[in-house]
Order: sequence, then C-alpha cells, then structure tokens
Amino acid sequence: MDSAQVIILVVAVIVGLAIVAAAWMYMQKRRTEQLRSRFGPEYERVVETGEDRRKAEAILEERQKRVEKLDIRPLTNEDRKRFQQAWLREQALFVDDPQRAVAEADRLIGEVMRARGYPVGDFEQRAADVSVDHPMVVENYRTAHDIALKDRRGEASTEHLRKALVHYRGLFEELLDNRIAVAKEGRR
Repeated sequence: MDSAQVIILVVAVIVGLAIVAAAWMYMQKRRTEQLRSRFGPEYERVVETGEDRRKAEAILEERQKRVEKLDIRPLTNEDRKRFQQAWLREQALFVDDPQRAVAEADRLIGEVMRARGYPVGDFEQRAADVSVDHPMVVENYRTAHDIALKDRRGEASTEHLRKALVHYRGLFEELLDNRIAVAKEGRR
C-alpha cells in the first residue's frame, strides 16, 4: 500500500468513527428526550437523586419494562362507582377524623391499584410503578405517603393531613381514569 492509500484508509476510518460517534450521541439525546417527555418531573427527580444521568435513565427504562409486563387494566364501571363512593366517604370523614380519613385514603389508593393490576407491596416499588403511567401525580403520592408516615409518629398537623388528602385525590382521580389502560390494551 502506498502512502496515498494509507491516508485514504485513515481518513475513511476517522470519518466512519465520527459517523458512529454522531449516531451514538443522537441516539442518547433521543433516548433522554423520550424519557424526559414520558416521565416529566419524575425524570428530573430520578436524575437528581442518582449518581449520573445514564444510570438514572437505565432505572427509568427498567421501570417501563417492568410495568409493560404487568396486566394493568381498566376498572369496570361498577368498580369505578364503588371507588368513587368510597372516596366521597373518606373525604366526608375528614371533618370528624382527619387522621383516619388519611389512613383510609392511603388504603383506598392501594385497593384501586390492586384492582387495576399494580402490585401493591413495597411503597417505593408502588411509586416507581405508578410513575410510568402517572408521572405527573406520583410526587403527590410520595408527599401524601410521607405525611401519613409523619401522622403515625404524631408529627402531622390537621393542615398537613388536609394536604395529604388533596395529594391522594390527585392520584386517585388518575387511577380511576381508564384512558391509559385502554390505550395500553389497544397496543397489545
């Protein structure tokens, strides 16, 4: 090989590597944009609490894969009505017994999640699972749960409990909305 061929080969390799690097960077940027769009504020929370962006994005992708394997389903009309009536009772209970109302709201959220097909074991796993389909209200869920835990330790005021109930309501209303589950069923 003469020097001209070597130069052409080196340039071709460099150009090829540049194209591969540009494609890789584009795919990473696209991945980030898709995850940021899908998870909204939850994306930022996971990135901020993690070691680096790539690990945080891997965590979010793993959540997505886990939830895709779950049988998340719409509520029946009967279940929706039953849960709506139960929620109205919990809200009314707040006037006389705010602590019990918040505890019952937490329990009711778990019931709705179970009826929809979410596993309801560990709280952090529940919040992670919910974040896939309900990223805009998962922080409400965390806040309400934290207040409920404070209440168990006797550290929550009535105003805190009121805020917890409002936060639970945000998630409750989204869980009763069947549009996400119906859309998922259509993709299967």
